[in-house]
Amino acid sequence: MDRSNAGSRRHVARLIAAAMLIALIPSPALAQEYPVREIHAICAYPAGSGADILVRYYSNRIARLAGKPVIVENKAGAQGLIGTEFAARARNDGYTILVTPASANLAAAAHLYKKLPYDPIKDFTPVAPIARLNFIVAVAGKSPIRTMGELVEELKKKGENGSYAIGNNTGQVSAAIFKEMAGLKTVMINYKGAAQAVTDLVGGQVDFMIWDATFMIGQARSGMVRLLAVTGAGRTSALPEIPTMAESGFPGFDLSAWWGVVVPAGTPKPIVDKLAGWIGQINASEETRQYLQNVATDVFAGTPESMAAQIRQDTERWERFVKLAKIEPQ
Repeated sequence: MDRSNAGSRRHVARLIAAAMLIALIPSPALAQEYPVREIHAICAYPAGSGADILVRYYSNRIARLAGKPVIVENKAGAQGLIGTEFAARARNDGYTILVTPASANLAAAAHLYKKLPYDPIKDFTPVAPIARLNFIVAVAGKSPIRTMGELVEELKKKGENGSYAIGNNTGQVSAAIFKEMAGLKTVMINYKGAAQAVTDLVGGQVDFMIWDATFMIGQARSGMVRLLAVTGAGRTSALPEIPTMAESGFPGFDLSAWWGVVVPAGTPKPIVDKLAGWIGQINASEETRQYLQNVATDVFAGTPESMAAQIRQDTERWERFVKLAKIEPQ
């Protein structure tokens, strides 16, 4: 073998390795230049849905701060899994972001599906949480029941003849925790739509329902339902008069849905930090606080680090929740 040729090849290999290493090191200029073109925000739900409206609100505000368009792409289907997988497989250059109900599609999904098409932890880098949505326990507006204590008393009298309406995993788990803490035998009825659940609640077919605050606030204003308690750790700003479950005799009760922004794993930290800074500005504005309050949702501020910790914590909690609620993974 020609020693000069072998040495030359080794030299070229070292140069290639060095170039690859340099390419992996984020440059300070990267964050300064970003973005140089439009950003794509993935919404894992249909256009016109409540999720879509929230994604478009934040996308519009990010565009103002970025100085570049933020294009919303609806990748709906499979309860949010299709859009989430799409975002997980996107290039990690900061030009694809996922605005998502992280409590469901990341933390809970790990235990609700036998085989996910993405890894909720490894395939994403958290950017920042944005909003928290309480769920609410409600009875019919004409019901004489006005507190959780009175509801428990009535349900204990009915035993297995009592029933309740839920329509998603957060409501199902909330009800399961409530039943466990109160020692109830009430029967669950799963509804595909909130409208039918309210109709049956008003008609006396079910004794109570647990649904998200955004839907329930409108029903309460119309007099169709009476709100008894919210399931999260704190009260909802749009409904400050409604106590929490903890305040209603169920200490430590804390379960709510929350939204956040993530990007594909490996996105350079300077870009993640820049996105997080924009979201921080958006969430600090009175405009955003008022917007979210109008849909019975609260600002949930945080950092990439705090969001990562929240996802890990909620992933562990949902493992217990799924077992308690006897939810069979799909």
